[in-house]
Amino acid sequence: MRRLVAASLLSLLAPREAAAWPVALMESLARDARRLVPRSLGQLLAQREREIQAEAHRPSAGVQSLWIDLAGGRLQPATLAALDAQAGEALALLREQRVGEGVVKLGALYRIPADLSDPVLGAGPEGYPSGVVREYYAFVSASLDKIPVVLDGTRALELPARGLPGYWQALLDRSRLDAPVIRTELFQNGRVIDHRTLDYRSPVFGVGSLAYSRAVTAIAATWLAVWREAQGDVTRMAAPRQVHPEDHRDGPPQD
Repeated sequence: MRRLVAASLLSLLAPREAAAWPVALMESLARDARRLVPRSLGQLLAQREREIQAEAHRPSAGVQSLWIDLAGGRLQPATLAALDAQAGEALALLREQRVGEGVVKLGALYRIPADLSDPVLGAGPEGYPSGVVREYYAFVSASLDKIPVVLDGTRALELPARGLPGYWQALLDRSRLDAPVIRTELFQNGRVIDHRTLDYRSPVFGVGSLAYSRAVTAIAATWLAVWREAQGDVTRMAAPRQVHPEDHRDGPPQD
């Protein structure tokens, strides 16, 4: 019976893992998120980038439970407890002054907000027709130079560690609202739309752009919540630059 249950869980998790942000996009998300944290923390995370990547993609009880909950749209108490335990591991190491190990554990937490911010993973149990996910990620990857990374809520970077569970659920709620747009725009008349036929005027660009900024902000917010709890240095944080809407007739802003 245990083998059957394990096999069933693996069959559910494998498609989720395959549909998650591609590695190149995950690396880009982490790099942009480092720009929002104190310079000292950003440097520590950058120095251990490869170790963090490896740790983030190592199977864990929290992330596996998270993938199961994504289909239902609600993070269960057991999942939140497992995710909180992962954050607690990083916090304990940092408090023990085991900075190298602690930073790797802390950095690897980015997988949680990244997955919760991804509308593909919030599509529900029905998922998408074959080929849609591939075209969506290909479009986002090709549009990175056109996506203006914006801070998704100025209060997010002030979030305390105890506020993470509610914040994470809010990320999933917003991703689920965006998920249907991907299906509507990339699967029409019974066929998958080639991402090369789309540009910044497509609703898919809007969804991808918002999801990317949401993930960047959420990753930084998660790191900062645990870092503050460990009484890490929070000086020399870059002040977000306020911008105002403008009419860009020739395309989105390049900055």
